[in-house]
Amino acid sequence: MKQNSSYSKEDLLQISEGLVFGPENGKLPTPPMLMVDRITHISNEGGKYGKGEIKAELDIDPKQWFFDCHFIHDPVMPGCLGLDGFWQLVGFYLTWSGGNGRGRALGVKEVKFKGQVRPYHDTITYQIDIKKFITRPTFMAWAEGVLQVKDRTIYFAKDLQVGLFEKLVWDTGMDPSLDPF
Repeated sequence: MKQNSSYSKEDLLQISEGLVFGPENGKLPTPPMLMVDRITHISNEGGKYGKGEIKAELDIDPKQWFFDCHFIHDPVMPGCLGLDGFWQLVGFYLTWSGGNGRGRALGVKEVKFKGQVRPYHDTITYQIDIKKFITRPTFMAWAEGVLQVKDRTIYFAKDLQVGLFEKLVWDTGMDPSLDPF
């Protein structure tokens, strides 16, 4: 697959369905859990550490599912959804870089919230800087991320970690205890 430097919503939906990287590799979640509407820039160079970067956006719609329940009369996007957006993008980077397997979030060392996403916001912007990237024994990346609303950084995440895993067996009919992760 040709590495593009940007991806539209339609591209991301095709990736979610397994039509781009294949059904066994790097699928993004489908809506409503897909926390990205477009990747405006992705590269394996540049960024704060010179190992790659991702810039992406999510359009905020006041009718998004989480505003109805989190919280009644005080709607705010759950911070964990922004964190999941970071993990989705780092996992995408691994597959985009040529890795095989299914992405799994492995952790984050530190997360801070200095603001909130409300229904009246238009767009949130993700900036991911790849800090470390390995291909053996499996594709893994560590990254730092910030989430911005109206040019104000409101989420910070350090040492986001994602890996790609082959031979996950849940949907194969095999014994789930054989899952390698």
